[in-house]
Amino acid sequence: MRYLWLCFVFFVAVQLNVLAASGSLKKLNTTTFNYSCLQDTTKRKALGEEDSLRQDSLSRIKIKTIYNKLSSNTEKETENLSMFPAISLQQYLKGNYAGLYIQEPSGEPGSMQNMFIRGTAMPLLNKKDLYAAQPLVVLDGIPLIMEHPFAYDIQQYDFNRIGPATNLLAGIDMNNIASVEVLKDLAGTVAYGPRGVNGVIVLTSKSPDNVRRISFNSYIGMVQKPTVNTINGKYENEFRQRFYDIYTTNGRYSDDEEYPVYLSDSLNNVYSGKSNWTDLYYKNALIYGINLGLSGGTDRANFRFSLGNTKSEGVADQTGLDRYSAMFNINMRPVQWLLFSAMINANRINRDRNRSLRDRFAQLNYFPDLSAPLAPNKDYYASYLSEYDKGFDDNKTNAIQGYARLVGTFGKLKLSSAFNVDYNEGYRDIFYAKGLLQGNSYASNYYGFNQRLMMDNKASYNYKINEDHDFNFTLGQSMIWDMYKYNNAYAYKGANDYIKINLLDSEPIRNGQPNPDYLTPKAFPRELTYRFLDKTEDNLLTFSGKVDYAFQNKYFLSATLRLDGSSNAQPTSRWFYSPVLSAAWNIKNEFLRDNKSIDDVILRASVGRMGRTHVYDNYAQGPQYTASVGYTGNLTVPGYNAFGVLTRSYAFGWVGYGVPWAYTDQVNVGADVSMLKNRLRLSLDVYSKTDKNQLIAIPSYAEYGYKQAIESGLSVNNTGVDLTVSALVINRNKFSWNSALNFNHNQNQLKALPRGLDQIVIGNRLLKVGEAVDQYWLLENEGIYTADSQIPVVNGQPLKYNGTVLKAGDPRWKDQNGDNVIDEKDKVLKGNMMPGLSGGFDNGFKYGNWSLNTSLYFNLGRKLINQEMANRFDFVNREGNSEVNSVKEITFWEKRGDYSKYPLYNPWSTVIPYRVDQDLFLENASFLKLRSVAVGYELGNLLKRKNIKINKFFVYGSVNNVFTVTPYTGQDPELVGYDGLDTGYGQPIPRTYTLGVKMEL
Repeated sequence: MRYLWLCFVFFVAVQLNVLAASGSLKKLNTTTFNYSCLQDTTKRKALGEEDSLRQDSLSRIKIKTIYNKLSSNTEKETENLSMFPAISLQQYLKGNYAGLYIQEPSGEPGSMQNMFIRGTAMPLLNKKDLYAAQPLVVLDGIPLIMEHPFAYDIQQYDFNRIGPATNLLAGIDMNNIASVEVLKDLAGTVAYGPRGVNGVIVLTSKSPDNVRRISFNSYIGMVQKPTVNTINGKYENEFRQRFYDIYTTNGRYSDDEEYPVYLSDSLNNVYSGKSNWTDLYYKNALIYGINLGLSGGTDRANFRFSLGNTKSEGVADQTGLDRYSAMFNINMRPVQWLLFSAMINANRINRDRNRSLRDRFAQLNYFPDLSAPLAPNKDYYASYLSEYDKGFDDNKTNAIQGYARLVGTFGKLKLSSAFNVDYNEGYRDIFYAKGLLQGNSYASNYYGFNQRLMMDNKASYNYKINEDHDFNFTLGQSMIWDMYKYNNAYAYKGANDYIKINLLDSEPIRNGQPNPDYLTPKAFPRELTYRFLDKTEDNLLTFSGKVDYAFQNKYFLSATLRLDGSSNAQPTSRWFYSPVLSAAWNIKNEFLRDNKSIDDVILRASVGRMGRTHVYDNYAQGPQYTASVGYTGNLTVPGYNAFGVLTRSYAFGWVGYGVPWAYTDQVNVGADVSMLKNRLRLSLDVYSKTDKNQLIAIPSYAEYGYKQAIESGLSVNNTGVDLTVSALVINRNKFSWNSALNFNHNQNQLKALPRGLDQIVIGNRLLKVGEAVDQYWLLENEGIYTADSQIPVVNGQPLKYNGTVLKAGDPRWKDQNGDNVIDEKDKVLKGNMMPGLSGGFDNGFKYGNWSLNTSLYFNLGRKLINQEMANRFDFVNREGNSEVNSVKEITFWEKRGDYSKYPLYNPWSTVIPYRVDQDLFLENASFLKLRSVAVGYELGNLLKRKNIKINKFFVYGSVNNVFTVTPYTGQDPELVGYDGLDTGYGQPIPRTYTLGVKMEL
């Protein structure tokens, strides 16, 4: 069906182009019809068509200007952004907008990246919280839907969500986008309601045009493999030997100690010989992108159609992503007062995922024998890859967005109605051969979809009292229907490696009788076949009213009141009122009309409250039941030699009654200044936002079998400053220099916890009122005890760690409370997972037809835990166990980090001296990156002199991810997860070289 849609779109585009070329459609001599502010028919006739068009244009500019005066939005055109060979929206936007912070935990194409606008509204304790903290992305008025975290309920590990786990924002082709706008305060985000409570990123696609245009944008490039230092078993033995020399009597492991077999034989060339595995893991890879756009028509009907393909191969582990995209926009005006517009954006994404052992074992839900890691020898590593190649891991994602919109203009009254659709579906089919799993084959099939339907109706009326008072009244009503669903099944021990899917008995009737084995697995044992399916829905109904007032183009005031009703809210608090008030003062028009050096000075402020919907429908139901039968090591199994029964949701947690709406209170004060004929621009915002009544899982009710209670009362405050400065530094003759700096300073504080608690401990995190929610909870390290005599003794009792007497070779952890015991009471809150200061610095130079652009990106004040180093030194506790911390990837044989900075503790000590929850592994992760350098030349002017009809012909070359300046000793300070841990699993963000062309006919 989706291919029929693409054929239909292509057919309509061709027909419209033919009509445009033949001139058969009648011209109205108007400009584009997107969001135009039309005058009434009588006035249009009186002014004449050219004057009417001028009035339309001025009206659009005026409305946009007023909107900007009230909001702290930041808007950019995407011409330079599209030159960066990114594969996801997050990569395009990184470092370009004040207040927008983006995490890129891995350089693997198509993997998830995280966005935060003005900090995080909640402590990020797991990936479910991460989903709830993301901003809303809007494409041409369509609020895009993201994956739902409910699938994590059946996962033991949250490394990746089940299914393709593809970044859905990788479906945005920046060549089709005209502008990107980041809305940060409630004055801008109120129009999007609770969905936009974390901030909004507005994407506006390129508009159809009544002039026939053909555009062609393409690039090709190379991804450069990194230079790495490899090690082998001999090196690893020498590394461990240092500990034996200090902490064993003869410098050797004892006969009864289980020393790893793969390291015990120094003559074994598989592990102690050549470490040349990198030839099969890292590679120079190809990237390319192509986009062809076609627009045309007349003033009564015009269109834009584009096709694109982007391929981005990863630098490591044979990863990659291949995207096919098509976009179609159309405007039609059957009569003068009615405008119909529609858009379809369709994408197909094929993704080659990594083959890391950790992700594979997490998918399998069990761990095989881990006594020996993958060998660093190229030949043996190749034999492993050949076993992998006997199976498959297919990941496919289809996504389509579209709208149909009617706008009627009746003098000063404007009515609009739109129907929006966003739908995406993902498939993941897996087969792992027996050679990978100690004789057990594995098959898995996943299908899931996310669907959002939206009806949006608005009526606006513009009313003027002479030339001084300008009112605009807007009434709105919208309804959003969200649905998320997945089917997931997996099975073990297939008949053989030739049957790679889980065949089912497909005959419902056999020999005239109902078949008792209908849908029974045939290729895999029934008792080792597991099926999961789930669906959740979320509906949001909204009524809103807004009044905008402008007085003499000096004072601006806007008031909005929303009433939102959510199906995820409990019946006793189904509705929430959201008031927002914003104002602006044009100081230029008030006091500085005659000042030639100052072009604009605007002060603005906004204050308001916005509701925050609950992510799960579970919260709307109060106490509830679920069906599950499980066993140790597996969260949910719908049947394993047992019968499923309805039970309380002990694993999910207790949900009571009286759960209110969560909401955010925000205050924003800002100023916009433009000087020297707009050559110098400055935008400054100071903000405070407090998210209240949020839900959090508190460890509780264990006596009733519950793991936790989910209660409201969590409150987090974020305060900070956004600053954007841009300047045309030099503009002489043929040479010009543009420069732009943006940064955000943000800090957060926990204001309240449920039940009036002062602090709670959740996992390895301490949440304490008055402290930041993104801090680490760590023991403070002060060195090493080199002798037993150095152990402090109080009243005849030596210092202990959780009841274990500390000895020589143990860490010197600070006894914070002086009770002569090291325990959790001695942990302190240190460092921040989020940067205190982040931003970008761009410079553009132009000489004649030549151009040079550079882009810098920086994070300051952020720290991370180098867990990779903690795991490397904690080899005793990680060796050979059948659990996730014992997994050693092929990158285990890569030398990373600075070993010399860590003391040589006794790794056999029962206090686990290389535990990760100490500041020994806390590092400064501040960095400055030169993200890109691009050189281009405009050939269009030269071609025009030769009478070649071409509007633009721009060729360019770029180098991206050029260098990083950082004190961090690990792989890359960007490769860190939401929890601030550098596990070492993130693939490197590669350096790329590209050559491209942008052409318009």
